[in-house]
Amino acid sequence: MHRIDAHHHFWDPARYTYPWMAGPAMDPMRRAFGPDDLRPALGAAGIDATVLVQTLSSLAETREFLAVADGTDVVRGVVGWVDLTSPAVGDDLDELLDGPTGRWLVGVRHQVHDEPDPDWLRRDDVLRGLAAVQQRGLAYDLLVRARELPAATEAVRRLPGLPFVLDHIAKPRIADGRDEAWVRAMPALAAEPNVSVKLSGMITEADWAAWTPADLRPFVERVVDWFAPRRLLFGSDWPVCLLAGSYEAMLEALTAALPALSQAEFDQLFGGNAARVYGLGTLL
Repeated sequence: MHRIDAHHHFWDPARYTYPWMAGPAMDPMRRAFGPDDLRPALGAAGIDATVLVQTLSSLAETREFLAVADGTDVVRGVVGWVDLTSPAVGDDLDELLDGPTGRWLVGVRHQVHDEPDPDWLRRDDVLRGLAAVQQRGLAYDLLVRARELPAATEAVRRLPGLPFVLDHIAKPRIADGRDEAWVRAMPALAAEPNVSVKLSGMITEADWAAWTPADLRPFVERVVDWFAPRRLLFGSDWPVCLLAGSYEAMLEALTAALPALSQAEFDQLFGGNAARVYGLGTLL
C-alpha cells in the first residue's frame, strides 16, 4: 500500500502574486517552496506519493504543476484549476488532458470560499463546468467553509456521478473550540456517497501558537463518524501547515486525534482512499 499525502502545494512569490498571502502573518510563506523542500519531510514520514493542489486561478500554474509531476517521482497527481464559468471549460480541460503531461491531472479546484456569493456552486454556469469535469473522469475538490456548505451539498446532489473531495474538513473554527454552523451543515453533505473528505488544514484553523491534538480531536471524531473511514484522506496542507507546526507535528497530531481504527482503515486513510478517489492506480 502506497502512503499518500493527498494535499500539498508549491509556489513561488517571485513569479506569481498570491492574493491569499496578504498580511504580516503570512510572511513565513513568502518564499519559494518546491519538491526539494518537501522531500525531507516526506522521507521522514514514510510518504511515497503526493497530490499537488492548485494555489491560483491560473491555467499557467496548472500546466506548470503537470510538468512538475512529470519530472518528479513523488507528485503522482495534480488538482489543477480551470474557469468553471467559462463556455470554453471543456476545451480548456481537453487541452490540459491531451497535452504531454495531461495524464497527471486528476482533479480540479477553485477557491470557492473566497467568492462573494455563498451560492456560487449553485450557479448554472458553475454546474455546467462541474459537469464537464465529470465527463472527463476527474474529481472536484471543494474548498469551502460552513457558509458555502449548503450550496456545496446541492451541487453534489445535482452531480451524483462526480467524485467530490472536501478539503480541510471545511475549515471549522477550531481555535474557538466549536463551530455550530459547521456542525449543522456537514451531516447533509456527508450523507452524499460521492463525497470524500481530507483530514487536512486543521492546525492552521487552531491557535497557531498554543494548539494541541486535543483541540483537533472533537472535530476529527465528528468527521470520522459522518464520513466513515472509507471516505477519509490524509493531506498535509504543506507548506501552509508550517505556520502552526512542522510536517511531523501535524502528522503526529492527526494520528493522536483519530479514534481507534483498524490497520485496514488506517491504510485506507493514508493512501488507499486517495488512490481510489483520484484514480492514481496507474500513476503510482
